[in-house]
Amino acid sequence: MSEIPQGLLYTEDHEFLKPTDDPSVVTVGITDYAQGELGDIVFVELPKVGASFGKHDVFGTIEAVKAVSELFCPAAGEIVEVNGRLDGEPALVNSSPYADGWMIKLRLANPNDKSGLLSADEYGKKIGG
Repeated sequence: MSEIPQGLLYTEDHEFLKPTDDPSVVTVGITDYAQGELGDIVFVELPKVGASFGKHDVFGTIEAVKAVSELFCPAAGEIVEVNGRLDGEPALVNSSPYADGWMIKLRLANPNDKSGLLSADEYGKKIGG
């Protein structure tokens, strides 16, 4: 069964948003369920700091042994930090998706825009958890 931490928000595309100390910035990555479905992650392509994306824009790709998938921005905003460790250690997404395997930190264009995002319980129901 996939780990679905409480207190995070989730998307239909299996990304998570984790709050940071700054209420306008969230940490974004893929869920435990998503990394499990992909299998062994071998490469992650992420945007540069300063890039801006609209809600549901593709912000990068993740490559596993058996597939390449697009990463969708869960909300509109600007990239303020990228997890550089994933360049050399993409498997962190498999071993620690919610901690060491995070992908980007996003400054939300509208911090109150959380429409369409799922709670842990709602996400669990979606994936049959």
